[in-house]
Amino acid sequence: QGEYVAIMGESGSGKTTLIKILAGLLCPTGGAVSIAGNPVGPATKAVVSYLPDRMYYADWMKTKDLIGIFDDFYEDFRRDRAESMCRTLGIRLTDRVKTMSKGTKEKVQLILVMSRNAQLYLLDEPIGGVDVEAREHVLDLILENFNPKGTMLIVTHLIHDIERLFDDVIVLKEGRVETFTASDSLRAQYGGSLEEALKAMFREEAAR
Repeated sequence: QGEYVAIMGESGSGKTTLIKILAGLLCPTGGAVSIAGNPVGPATKAVVSYLPDRMYYADWMKTKDLIGIFDDFYEDFRRDRAESMCRTLGIRLTDRVKTMSKGTKEKVQLILVMSRNAQLYLLDEPIGGVDVEAREHVLDLILENFNPKGTMLIVTHLIHDIERLFDDVIVLKEGRVETFTASDSLRAQYGGSLEEALKAMFREEAAR
């Protein structure tokens, strides 16, 4: 509880696949997955808040429509929190999806995800389309609205921009867990940042 966990690995290592399995969007071809002791299904979807790596809302919808859907669908959704975050980031409730920039769309998705008091947050590339100037603001939004009793798994290739969040790191390789350790331990082992540590791990693998 209360920890931020990075899911790292080379392209094709299974990061997004793992996230989608936990979210109940893909069925595993082998093994089993459980969240809080329950197999993935309606019980887990009620406590999992998922941010996909691309926008999936209809273009005609307004911000207030999206907030209304989440408010109706999830018992743990906080409408007041969502509206407050929209005001903070300068997003109007009457803005339509089709008029939003890619970065604004990602901010809206993140607002909806972080407005839930979920047990497990799954974020797939949460700042991929956000401009550099706004990334610190978005990271603060994640930190300030994270349920302290929850756990957050984040997939990102922008490790340098977001690594201050991470308590632990999972490194995947060809669909398997290569490393699962505290981020400070990985930094100490390889020196430098998490991004540099990951590159060093890949060089070691290539040299074997």
